Amino acid sequence: MLKCPYQQIKQKVIQMSLFHHISLPTPDPLGGGLREEIIAEQQEPEAISSLEEGMDEGALSSFWQGVEEDIHHDPEWFTFSEDE
Repeated sequence: MLKCPYQQIKQKVIQMSLFHHISLPTPDPLGGGLREEIIAEQQEPEAISSLEEGMDEGALSSFWQGVEEDIHHDPEWFTFSEDE
């Protein structure tokens, strides 16, 4: 069976396609020093080793109450109920 000239040219273009011959390596998401930084952070004394560690809920609650008080003292702070 004879191919028309267009089909022959199309086949050659496909065979000569630059992307047909290039293969790119899969990037390493932890490459570029990120893996080492994560390991270093995990070894720091203040690193969180587990979420099951004893947590001082009172200190956490007190901290966030202080944050809320600071926010309310901000002159640009508003609540939607006061905005009416």
